Amino acid sequence: MTATLALSRLRPIVTAAVFAVGWALAPAPASARGPEGIADVAEKVIDAVVNISTSQTVEAKGGGEGRGANPQVPPGSPFEEFFDDFFKNRRGGPGGRGGADNSPRRTNSLGSGFIVDDSGVVVTNNHVIADADEINVIMNDGTKIKAELVGVDKKTDLAVLKFKPPRPLTVVKFGDSDKLRLGDWVVAIGNPFSLGGTVTAGIVSAKNRDISSGPYDSYIQTDAAINRGNSGGPLFNLDGEMIRVLTPMTSPSGGSIGIGFAVPSKTVAGVVDQLRQFGELRRGWLGVRIQGVTDEIAESLNIKPARGALVAGVDDKGPAKPAGIEPGDVVVKFDGHDIKEPKDLSRIVADTAVGKEVDVIVIRKGQEQTLKVKLGRLEDNEKVQQAAIKKDEPAEKPQTQKALGLDLAALSKDLRTRYKIKDSVKGVIVTGVDQGSDAAEKRLSAGDVIVEVAQEAVTSGADIKKRVDQLKKDGKKSVLLLVSNADGELRFVALSLQ
Repeated sequence: MTATLALSRLRPIVTAAVFAVGWALAPAPASARGPEGIADVAEKVIDAVVNISTSQTVEAKGGGEGRGANPQVPPGSPFEEFFDDFFKNRRGGPGGRGGADNSPRRTNSLGSGFIVDDSGVVVTNNHVIADADEINVIMNDGTKIKAELVGVDKKTDLAVLKFKPPRPLTVVKFGDSDKLRLGDWVVAIGNPFSLGGTVTAGIVSAKNRDISSGPYDSYIQTDAAINRGNSGGPLFNLDGEMIRVLTPMTSPSGGSIGIGFAVPSKTVAGVVDQLRQFGELRRGWLGVRIQGVTDEIAESLNIKPARGALVAGVDDKGPAKPAGIEPGDVVVKFDGHDIKEPKDLSRIVADTAVGKEVDVIVIRKGQEQTLKVKLGRLEDNEKVQQAAIKKDEPAEKPQTQKALGLDLAALSKDLRTRYKIKDSVKGVIVTGVDQGSDAAEKRLSAGDVIVEVAQEAVTSGADIKKRVDQLKKDGKKSVLLLVSNADGELRFVALSLQ
């Protein structure tokens, strides 16, 4: 009876222990191990990913001490120390000592790429093959084939190569990069540290990243391991489709730090098509200088919420001028695409076909207007123009009017000469800026010319003070200035009235 009672008391404890052991031994859910399809993706596309080997002749530095004389082993590579010691010891003969050798030397480097056409067309990063005298494609089985350069696009850091295939090729299929979601699994294949085809996996960490590497940045961010030598390699979705091209991420060690970036397949496809067809890029051109719409600027222009690209200047020879686009317009939609910030407009215009007529919706004085523009072609030698900031020059002060923390004067002949201001520039010149003022924080400086205040032309300091006083009476929190530099390049600046 006592034994039976003791056993009945132990049964719940034994049952709990067995349950706990069973729970501990149960297999982890598939999501904890990652998706099952990674191996299938790697097996499907590995032969379409290639190594890109380049070599070039460089001038050796005096004394033969320059790294340019050595094969370019990626920093952080396990072979870096070996090569450094080897070449250090062989310089100048026995003991590593002797006369300097200033003769040109051959250097080598390795990157990644992928095949996009069975005729032997390969895509990689431009910086992987830049300045190379010789380019070779190394296939997954080790076959090395000489390649020719078809064309490059420095603004997206992409290059297209062509080689003669020795046998049928595995080709990468382009996927839709716009369909990627945060948290989606992706697979990277490339040539890290010159070790050959390597597969890593991770998730999409962020989208539409601007890392200031070019005018059309729209990268995805991933935590898939991307190391030196992966540049130019593809990033795949779990359907085995290429959705991005890997780009380098600098780190102190040269290894992955869990943050990598990649160019969208939509951009890559357009660049590749044009390079194959024309050998160059033919981008759309609107002919405007643009800047962001801050909360202060939006309040001044009666735009809610702050959005779009503010037109700061219009090129006299560009497509925007005959279409009726004016400085002060805010572009909020282009060819059916919403414009949230200036980068959106730059990317969409560049991707639009030259000669296409599109609808552009702008906000002008609080009202939306639709204008039709026939796009021109952006020439490669055109550069983004930025307003120059001038330093104050010591000289006798002219008669000035004080407003908005600025010393303002009529634009006389003497002031034009002193600040080298073109005759075409009209308005009121800034001769001084109060330290610590909002104007100083917004980088206004002596030599800047105020052309408009609240979208009305001004010719004297009194005009500006009158407009500012009226805006304060109207309860406005900020005032929008159209400012020109000495060369006539315009920008908008919103200053606080409080």
